[in-house]
Amino acid sequence: MAEKSILTKKSLSFLENYLNNASPTGYEWSGQNLWMEYLKPYVDTFITDTYGSAVGVINPDAKFKVVIEGHADEISWYVNYISDNGLIYVIRNGGSDHQIAPSKIVDIHTKKGILKGVFGWPAIHTRNKSKEEAPKPENIFIDVGCANKEEVEKLGIHVGCVITYPDTFHILNDNKFVCRALDNRMGGFMIAEVARLLHENKKKLDFGLYITNSVQEEIGLRGAQMITETIKPNVAIVTDVTHDTTTPMIDMKKQGHAEIGKGPVIAYAPAVQQKLRDLIIDAAEDNKIPFQRAALSRATGTDTDAFAYSNGGVASALISLPLRYMHTTVEMVHRDDVENVIKLIYNSLLEIKNGDTFSYFE
Repeated sequence: MAEKSILTKKSLSFLENYLNNASPTGYEWSGQNLWMEYLKPYVDTFITDTYGSAVGVINPDAKFKVVIEGHADEISWYVNYISDNGLIYVIRNGGSDHQIAPSKIVDIHTKKGILKGVFGWPAIHTRNKSKEEAPKPENIFIDVGCANKEEVEKLGIHVGCVITYPDTFHILNDNKFVCRALDNRMGGFMIAEVARLLHENKKKLDFGLYITNSVQEEIGLRGAQMITETIKPNVAIVTDVTHDTTTPMIDMKKQGHAEIGKGPVIAYAPAVQQKLRDLIIDAAEDNKIPFQRAALSRATGTDTDAFAYSNGGVASALISLPLRYMHTTVEMVHRDDVENVIKLIYNSLLEIKNGDTFSYFE
């Protein structure tokens, strides 16, 4: 008999709405409002900061503080230049992939609302086959149907307008979630589900739990750097995505081996506190949660680094969700992995004791 899913119709409805809402780096507040509204029944209070990070808090009066964290922002583009013939050139806001841009529809966010455009590209018939030019940040452009710069500006488009893709959530083969921005709104979703399970299962923690959805990860972990100084946690468990390296054109000797459907990926890295990591591995093994391992050289490249090296050092760990096609509009994860990340964070929290600093010298 198959194990009952921990995801409910309500939680999946929230996930779809949350993913379909655009939350580009620096403009995350509408998504944060959706997230806080969903989380509200399961927490005691909220903390927000100047740049939009949001934190649901359970046991806010407790002195010992544990963070579980994901990041809320998605990659996007900025309008950088409008040519005399009405074409729009862009720069990145985060790690947007220029190679997937040609022929994509885009949403341009203006004060007048969202306007549609398309990333144009020369037809195959017209390109020089002997020296065909690849898409590059300096040659991709957006066409909004205008004949000149003045027409573009009359629409309310100006330098600095942010641009996102409109691709929405869908499910393939019953168990693959596909959408843009799974990196890393899946993280925000999973930590919210942890809070829901704690509430529904009437679990009482003897420490303060800070369910943290940070902004601006995609441009350098900036939201986590700010919010960790506000919370001043003792422990942080971060969740983000990592590459499924089994798809074509990825060298597993360099990137390691991780695969969707095979479980959460537990990181080994200098920023990962070993005793906390071992507690998480024990929680996985004790609860028969499948997991994978990854070795990360130097930095993890995630908000783990921001938490670990803040406030004189915070015991931190990273649990990653395997994902295919990162930073595209067809990012893909396995439903089983989503559920198992939720279970792993949930069961790890139940093993953390008030005041446990995970010191090597006790």
